[in-house]
Amino acid sequence: MAVARTAFFWDERCFWHGGGNYAFTLPVGDLVQPLVAGGLPEHPETKRRLKNLLDVTGLIHELDAQGADPATHEDLVRVHPHAFVQKFKKMSDAGGGELGLRTPFAKGGFEIAILSAGLAKAALFAVLDGRASNAYALSRPPGHHCLPDWPNGFCLLNNIAIAVRAARAEGKVDRVAVLDWDVHHGNGTEAIFIEDLDTFTISLHQERNYPVDTGDPEIRGEGAGEGANVNVPLPPGAGHATYVEAVERIVLPALDQFRPDAIVVACGFDAAAIDPLSRMLATAETFRVMTRQVMDAAARLCGGRLVLVHEGGYSEVYVPFCGHAVLEQLSGSAITAPDPFGDIFAKRQPNRHLEAAYSGMLGDLTKYFSLD
Repeated sequence: MAVARTAFFWDERCFWHGGGNYAFTLPVGDLVQPLVAGGLPEHPETKRRLKNLLDVTGLIHELDAQGADPATHEDLVRVHPHAFVQKFKKMSDAGGGELGLRTPFAKGGFEIAILSAGLAKAALFAVLDGRASNAYALSRPPGHHCLPDWPNGFCLLNNIAIAVRAARAEGKVDRVAVLDWDVHHGNGTEAIFIEDLDTFTISLHQERNYPVDTGDPEIRGEGAGEGANVNVPLPPGAGHATYVEAVERIVLPALDQFRPDAIVVACGFDAAAIDPLSRMLATAETFRVMTRQVMDAAARLCGGRLVLVHEGGYSEVYVPFCGHAVLEQLSGSAITAPDPFGDIFAKRQPNRHLEAAYSGMLGDLTKYFSLD
């Protein structure tokens, strides 16, 4: 039986995760009026509309689309303390609530969160077992902000960390690189692997966006993990060329030096030019090119073993086109969903003198990124 080039893991139940009484990122209160749509920016429509676009274009039929089992209790406690897992489950059973910062959930939220983590785990296992050449997990709720015992930034469990440690526990992988191009710093993944020299974490993010007090380039890892963490804070408005150059000049050399057995991407689309939580001017083409860059690195370093796990991205109208571009590239499909904003966003990119300034900034940042 032929092996699908790209496996696509998703589950309708992940779209059913519900937040609390928020208006954007503010709790509704005396001075904050509820929004017409209600809730947080992290809502199901961006992800559901990506899946719908895949259906409409027919690309879904060229992917190995499937579901997955939820992450197990053993999977969870390799990353999150048993007491935290118990508290989350108890609160979920009782009707929901909020454990951390901007992480509300409704009754059954625990079961949806472990399913989201299970999609990431299944995607990584499919690639490591050779059942797929690469894979995409449409996980929701997202995970990269969740620390071991403190969920934040819409993230209830750290999906990627759960997947990586589950794969290690079964002897499927040793050295893993986690590249995070979500617009927000991957503080949870950094914290979980900060002392782990076998997990190389790299975060490209808008400087001082979220969290405002993490993501500095001086943070290089701790203890045994010294040197295995890279932060690349980028200025607002950096745009397509800066992202592509950051991958070329910082990410790829770092991956070459680390030589992972597999690469996992925390794939957020909130650096896009339409997003309520960022000001970065990336386009669907930006995500396509970065995917191609990382695919080339995976082919060169680790037999093509590459997994993308969905994180942020809050534009209902634009996330589907960004995600479709990534999956076109991953699968090698000729089916396209042309970016309806491509021409105008290309004209809104930073001027050449700004790109030159950003290039100089990237040169300055590289002094932090030696693994020696």
